[in-house]
Amino acid sequence: MRKNGVNMIKISAKNVDVFYGKKQALFNINLDIEENQVTALIGPSGCGKSTFLRCLNRMNDVIDICKVQGEIVINDFNINDKGCDVVRLREKIGMVFQKPNPFPKTLYENISYGPTIHGMAQSKQEMDEIVETSLKKAALWEEVKDRLHEPGTGLSGGQQQRLCIARAISVQPEVILMDEPCSALDPIATAQIEELIDELKKEHTIIIVTHSMAQAARVSQRTGFFHLGELIEHGSTDKIFKNPDNIKTQDYITGRFG
Repeated sequence: MRKNGVNMIKISAKNVDVFYGKKQALFNINLDIEENQVTALIGPSGCGKSTFLRCLNRMNDVIDICKVQGEIVINDFNINDKGCDVVRLREKIGMVFQKPNPFPKTLYENISYGPTIHGMAQSKQEMDEIVETSLKKAALWEEVKDRLHEPGTGLSGGQQQRLCIARAISVQPEVILMDEPCSALDPIATAQIEELIDELKKEHTIIIVTHSMAQAARVSQRTGFFHLGELIEHGSTDKIFKNPDNIKTQDYITGRFG
């Protein structure tokens, strides 16, 4: 959505610090994520990009020693407030992980699981429509429509990852987080996922962590560069890759370190 020619801000992170016990993992992160855009988070391994991604749907809550400070505002609501309904939050913010992780259930059950929990279908026909629509949006329907009652684990790696994307979008999330979704896939499957990301941004805000700078350049409109727990620079992908402001960004992009 654009207002007066400017993309609306979907997520605003303000002064975010993250600690694992006494070790600080993120330092004073301030980042605005624009609606219906793909924002890529890049940087060397261990720089904090996945830690930041997990802040956005409170996945860090499951780590006992992890403490998050600062504000993360989504739709004008600070998700770090004590009153935040985390189950509802994760319905609105879907996540796709590095390794495809279909449930040990049928394809149909993989997709219907979330909508069932959230009471999104009043009849079998409505659920059938949700499953079909989700698989179509994930560009998987034509390949699996005759196999819906077979195990999801029987698919190829690329198909499994598209199944996981279909599962994520089945509950109609506003935001989709992707943590290196192509790192376990071959080039053909990677290209299919990248095409899918481009299509999904019409209806969803997407944040992708990627170790591949070429991928970030291909799929994203905005890029943030993390290094040693700090957000060094963020802006339009074109500017970050062609004319960054910070010498550290320049050095990373040109392969001097990383």
